[in-house]
Amino acid sequence: MQKIIVAILFIAVVTLGACSQNQSNTKALEAKVDSLQKQVNNSYKPGLGEFMSGIQVHHAKLWFAGINSNWKLADFEIHEIMEALDDIQMYCTDRPESKKVVMLQPAIDSLNKTIAAQNVPAFKNAFVFLTQTCNSCHRAVNYNFNDVVIPTTPPFSNQLFTVPKQ
Repeated sequence: MQKIIVAILFIAVVTLGACSQNQSNTKALEAKVDSLQKQVNNSYKPGLGEFMSGIQVHHAKLWFAGINSNWKLADFEIHEIMEALDDIQMYCTDRPESKKVVMLQPAIDSLNKTIAAQNVPAFKNAFVFLTQTCNSCHRAVNYNFNDVVIPTTPPFSNQLFTVPKQ
């Protein structure tokens, strides 16, 4: 009988010790979560203007790639634009403008088709459609002062937009 009482007391002590250790671990984990949440809240997130500036560069590079039949580069540039638009929807949710980027999808789909078909005249038309859609979006969000045009000069002097020689 005495052994049973000792065993019960031992189990009770171990159980109570484990419970207090769990409570201690829980508080430590809560503190760690709070610390990590503060780091996330204070981490750098690009603003809408930074994404748009990146899109502007890819827009220009896309034009010069397409008119020079550099379809691999054109495909790369349109996908960079798509990625930036996805990032806007992910990182700029507090901005009402982020809800409007979906209006660009038909123009992007059109460009993807012309790039796949490797058709320069169709590419030019689809690019005009994209550019006009960009401006329609700018007007819809009261940024009509930001008027995008078809580029006349390559954005970088250190990149060739023609098809590379094999």
